Amino acid sequence: MQKRRIAEGVHWLGAVDWNRRLFDALMPLPDGTSYNAYLVRGSKMTVLLDTVEPTVVDRLLAQLADVERIDRVVAHHAEQDHSGSIPVVLERYPEAKVVCTPKCREMLGDLLHVPENRFETVEDGEILDIGGRTLEFLHLPWVHWPETMGTWLREEKILFSCDLFGSHFATSDLYAREEARVLEAAKKYYAEIMMPYRKAITKHLARLEGYDIGTIAPSHGPVHDRPAAILDAYRDWAAGEPRNEVLLPFVSMHGSTEKMVLRLIGALADRGVRVRPVDVSVTSVGKLAAEMVDCATIVIGTPVVLGGAHPTAAYAAYLANALKPKARFVSVVGSYGWGGRAIEQIDRLMPSLKLETLEPVVCKGDPDEEALRAVDDLAERIAAKHAEAGLAS
Repeated sequence: MQKRRIAEGVHWLGAVDWNRRLFDALMPLPDGTSYNAYLVRGSKMTVLLDTVEPTVVDRLLAQLADVERIDRVVAHHAEQDHSGSIPVVLERYPEAKVVCTPKCREMLGDLLHVPENRFETVEDGEILDIGGRTLEFLHLPWVHWPETMGTWLREEKILFSCDLFGSHFATSDLYAREEARVLEAAKKYYAEIMMPYRKAITKHLARLEGYDIGTIAPSHGPVHDRPAAILDAYRDWAAGEPRNEVLLPFVSMHGSTEKMVLRLIGALADRGVRVRPVDVSVTSVGKLAAEMVDCATIVIGTPVVLGGAHPTAAYAAYLANALKPKARFVSVVGSYGWGGRAIEQIDRLMPSLKLETLEPVVCKGDPDEEALRAVDDLAERIAAKHAEAGLAS
C-alpha cells in the first residue's frame, strides 16, 4: 500500500500482513495484523513515528521514497515489530535522531545496538515544536512494557497510542469501519497483551480523559476516527466490574468430566448465570484469553492424568495466573481413576490471583447421582456469590 492520508501532512505508513498467523510464537492471528508507522510533517521538521517489522521494511522504504529528510524517529516501544527497522531508517537518514523515553533508549541499545549519539530522550509531557505542529510525549509505562509512550498531536487532536487500543486485524480500510469485528479483535489483543497491566491502563485512561481525542492511531490494526467505542470498551475491560459469567475451561478424556461440565452448564443457566464453556483441548489461546476478560468465576474441568490435572487444563490455570483477569471466584470439577492431586496442582498454578475458592467437586470414575447433585450445589454457591456481589448480566 501507498502512504494514506489521515490529515494534511499526516500519513499512515507501514504494512498489512494478511498471512501472519502467529505472534511471539504464542498468540494466534486468525485475521492477520498490520505494522503501523506514521509520518508527520511540520514546517521545521519531518517526524516518523515508529517503524515496522524488519521482514517488511522494504514496504516502508518504498513509502518513504519521496521523503528527502527525516529529522526525528519516535520510538514509542522497543519491541521489534515497532522498532526493528530503526537501524535501516537511520542509515537512510543519517541526520535523524531517535526520540524515546530514557528506559527505551537503554532497551534499544540492547536489542538493536543503536549508537548512543543517535538518541534524544524525552520526559513525560515534554513538547516538541516541529513547525506549526506540536508533539507532546506521554509516558505510558506498562502498556505493555515499562518503556512505552504515546504521542499527542495537539493541532489535529490525534493520539498515536502505540500498542494501546490496537488490534491484530488486517484490513484494507484505514479506519475502523467494521466496528464489531475490530472490537472483537481488540478484545483478544487486550486480553493477551494488556490485561495483566489493567491497573496501570486504568490510570492512563483517566489521564487521557484530559485530552480532546478526535483520532486514535495505534501501532496495530485500523485507525479509530470514532474513538468513543474503543475508549468505552477499554474502560469496561480494564476497570469495569466482572459480569455474571462463569468461564469453564475443560478437557475430558473418557466422558466423565464432560458429564459434570454439562451438568454444571445446565445448573448455572437454570440459576440465571451465563456460562462460557471452552474445550481447551481444541481452542486457541486467544479465545481462552478473551473469555477471561469479563468472567466473575473460573471453574476448571479436568480429569486426573499422570497423577495430576490434565496438561491442557493445567495450562488454562497457568494462563489465568499470567493474565490476571478480574475474576473473583475459582473452583474445579473433574474425575479420577485411582488417585491424584489435580486440585492441589491447579491451586499451585494460580498464586497471583486473589480468588475465593469454592469447594471443588471431584468424583471417582463416572459421576453418579450424588456427584451430579454436588455439581448442582456448586452452581447454587456460584449463583449466590454472584448475587451477593451484585454482578450484572
